[in-house]
Amino acid sequence: EHLPMDKLLAGLPLAVTNLTTDNWADAASAIMTTDIAPKAYATQVKVGGESINITGISKGAGMIHPNMATMLGYVATDAKITQSLLDSMTKEIADLSFNCISVDGDTSTNDSFIVIATGKSNAGAITNPYDKGYQEVFDALLETSQYLAKAIVRDGEGATKFITVTVKGALSIDEAKTIGFSIGKSPLVKTAMFASDPNLGRVLAAIGYASRECDSLADLDTNQLELYFGGLLVAEKGGRAASYKEDEGQAIMNEAEIDIAVQLHRGNEESTIWTCDFSYDYVKINAEYRT
Repeated sequence: EHLPMDKLLAGLPLAVTNLTTDNWADAASAIMTTDIAPKAYATQVKVGGESINITGISKGAGMIHPNMATMLGYVATDAKITQSLLDSMTKEIADLSFNCISVDGDTSTNDSFIVIATGKSNAGAITNPYDKGYQEVFDALLETSQYLAKAIVRDGEGATKFITVTVKGALSIDEAKTIGFSIGKSPLVKTAMFASDPNLGRVLAAIGYASRECDSLADLDTNQLELYFGGLLVAEKGGRAASYKEDEGQAIMNEAEIDIAVQLHRGNEESTIWTCDFSYDYVKINAEYRT
């Protein structure tokens, strides 16, 4: 189905006329769909005594999963950065932010992550990763993008819990990320989180079947891995940890923000992804919503 281009084109002159430097809030609201709240972030860094500004907005609440699902992300800076360097920075930042989130494991064709550098700052030009200011600007762009990505998860359709999944000791980042998303998009794990159920069996199962999407995990030794809920060891040596007490796990699951950590003990790579729970409202929203 084609968009009503006549209406869109007719509105462009007015949109251009209304352009101002303080319209970020209006833009953040304009791109919302099933979002509950607009998402925006701004920060500033100093390079050589000169200020560099970074501002960003995003939208998304459902159909969120790499690469990159029904989400929009726009980040702008006044730093002087060459086009080729900005391209490589954008790809790296995307993989550490918007490609590290999942609300429901679903994706669509409608997504964008755009980074704009106007070059209006008086700070020196950045042409390669070794130039003065590169790391400061990269870190600020990443900080902004991760905040906006996490805001999408926090605003996930029907979400009541924000969940961080960290996988360490992998042979590759791909292994770590695959296990992280296997946990993060599992309906059984997500519904357990909604119920505040410390169901370690569901998490372990998601780790076990992750090899379907990453061949190198076929030889994963589950007797070596450790599973933690909020820093509490809950599983090791192929089963429930001897020190684990259900009431301690329950207390962690009762929180609105939950950390799940997996130590594979097979390498030095790690990855962190962010996800949320599945509630009754997720089903209600998507049963009633029609594109």
